[in-house]
Amino acid sequence: MKFLRFRAPDKKIYYGWLKDDEVGLIEGDLFSEYRRLEASFPLRSVKILEPVLPSKIICLGRNYPAHAQEQAAEVPEVPMLFMKPTSAILPDGGKIILPPQSRQVEQEAELVIVVGKRGRWIAAEEAEKYILGYTIGNDVTARDLQERDGQWTRAKGFDTFCPIGPYIETDLDAADTLITCRINAELRQMSSTKEMVFTIPQIVAFVSSVMTLEPGDLIFTGTPSGVGVIEDGDSVEITIEGIGQLRNTVEAG
Repeated sequence: MKFLRFRAPDKKIYYGWLKDDEVGLIEGDLFSEYRRLEASFPLRSVKILEPVLPSKIICLGRNYPAHAQEQAAEVPEVPMLFMKPTSAILPDGGKIILPPQSRQVEQEAELVIVVGKRGRWIAAEEAEKYILGYTIGNDVTARDLQERDGQWTRAKGFDTFCPIGPYIETDLDAADTLITCRINAELRQMSSTKEMVFTIPQIVAFVSSVMTLEPGDLIFTGTPSGVGVIEDGDSVEITIEGIGQLRNTVEAG
């Protein structure tokens, strides 16, 4: 099932569910108890927003061997964690703004875990119980600043550097899902999640051994090889089978 967060014609913001090209309201708490109301809004009549408002965004670095290789880096022995600020979030259709501080901003297409309930010290075999579903993410990175700083906060943290959406898919085989990214319709990234170094259950277990996961938190699971520079005027389209497409344009700041 696909869930979304949207602004309706009455200008109010709701959580909803998608049925073909129509949207129904969610009554109650998406992360607790809720019921689905009849799908009554045409999808074209609503404005799709960020699918969740997380308390934090956790990300994995170098979780695909080919990406580590293209960065001339070793594959980590344990998950390599970093974080992006929530102020970087950008919805489907929004503009990625290139900051004047960087001359090498790159895209990173990723499968993103949406946490469904609060948890700490979650066992890998119990991880699925704590996942609401999955969405699409773009871990936009100022590569030159990442290399210059040595740590990644500035390079990963600019406003608009965290496009996510458009939907949360609850029924997905995340162990073998195709990820593609096209820049101006030209294929740049293509791989399957089966190539990940650390699996979804391992990721959830490791992250929750460090910090408490809250409903709506996001975990970016790493990007395949093929990252590259994005420029003013570019169109970025990330597709994950079973979820849909995340589309954003690029604009100089």
